Amino acid sequence: MAAALSAPDAQKLSQLKSAVSGLAQISDSEKKGFIDLVSRYLSGEAQHVEWSKIQTPTDEIVVPYDSLAPTPEDPAATKSLLDKLVVLKLNGEVRNGLTFLDLIVIQIENLNAKYGCNVPLLLMNSFNSHDDTLKIVEKYANSNIEIHTFNQSQYPRLVVDDFMPLPCKGQTGKEGWYPPGHGDVFPSLMNSGKLDALLSQGKEYVFVANADNLGAVVDLKILNHLMTNKNEYCMEVTPKTLADVKGGTLISYEGKVQLLEIAQVPDEHVNEFKSIEKFKIFNTNNLWVNLKAIKRVVKAEALKMEIIPNPKEVDGIKVLQLETAAGAAIKFFDNAIGINVPRSRFLPVKSTSDLLLVQSDLYTLDDGLVIRNKARTNPSNPSIELGPEFKKVGNFLSRFKSIPSIIELDSLKVSGDVWFGAGITLKGKVTITAKPGVKLEIPDGAVLENKQISGPEDL
Repeated sequence: MAAALSAPDAQKLSQLKSAVSGLAQISDSEKKGFIDLVSRYLSGEAQHVEWSKIQTPTDEIVVPYDSLAPTPEDPAATKSLLDKLVVLKLNGEVRNGLTFLDLIVIQIENLNAKYGCNVPLLLMNSFNSHDDTLKIVEKYANSNIEIHTFNQSQYPRLVVDDFMPLPCKGQTGKEGWYPPGHGDVFPSLMNSGKLDALLSQGKEYVFVANADNLGAVVDLKILNHLMTNKNEYCMEVTPKTLADVKGGTLISYEGKVQLLEIAQVPDEHVNEFKSIEKFKIFNTNNLWVNLKAIKRVVKAEALKMEIIPNPKEVDGIKVLQLETAAGAAIKFFDNAIGINVPRSRFLPVKSTSDLLLVQSDLYTLDDGLVIRNKARTNPSNPSIELGPEFKKVGNFLSRFKSIPSIIELDSLKVSGDVWFGAGITLKGKVTITAKPGVKLEIPDGAVLENKQISGPEDL
């Protein structure tokens, strides 16, 4: 239940309301969504969980992937399953000029060609990424795949000092606004009219995933399971490694399955939250959701996800962005489950260090699918830390004549002005540190195993 607002807060909200009503750039549904979010924030309904009530979910609630029934043998049955599916990518920015949408389009084109089905691709843009996405859509105008785009809500940033919208302060550009997190995918899908259009085409499920997760491909076993068991919502989770300790996890709480994020954890329990023993899984943000159920909960205004306050600074002014996450919606759907999937379904590319993994011989690209090399016996990937010289994709690509072989690599740390030749092999633990002001070139064909290199003499 939302607590009643204090008199000063009620005053704040009413001033904010009248300021927001005058913002011509956004729709009435965006204004309402924003005011609802702010009033929930002010009423302080962000519940902290009671730690003692947390239970580890059973296999009925977080289903082991290996226990899923095999997919139907009959191609016609597979086609009819797929014809009820829509794929939605949370597009975010096209990072560093690198687009994952090309891979995604190839994957879905192949699926449609193989089964003669029609799986459409939906892209959710923020007002920041809209133009980039339209270029992609034009590029694929003649393909066998329907691509739809819709815009995420656009909310005004809140000035911390007086709780007024930044655009009312003379900040007329993009800096005055923000997209309120991917929890907004559900109302935006409905407000854009796309949800009703898809329902009228007989679509039943949407598979939502981050565009930069190259492992998030359509999985027939999961789709089949959800259809058979009438699960309205499914979150793919995967076993935590030490790299994922901050990721949200699924818990059973007061008889419902819900997402527990690190921000909700009381300080004295943070270390326990990060432990791999008690909380063994984390959210990949691959989500499967029933379209009719989305319509029902959005209409009922039932989606009251935990609010994530995100403080920022714009031109020296402290502002606040209130956001929500799509995974937190799990507790508002009926018969919601998690599925504990193999790690291969979580392969996010957020930095050039991730890009090195994906472009190396550790993975191969096959029909837009990223497949891990069986020659690597260690189930976890090497840890890779590249210095700031490698941060931009262009710089990264120019510093490697070709991507080294890393099948037997445990860890790589590179800092300074380092350049890699062609055909290099890295094994074990390798650290390469160029001295300040010195260019360090690793020659073609070098094999580095368990080495610390700080100059040509170490090669």
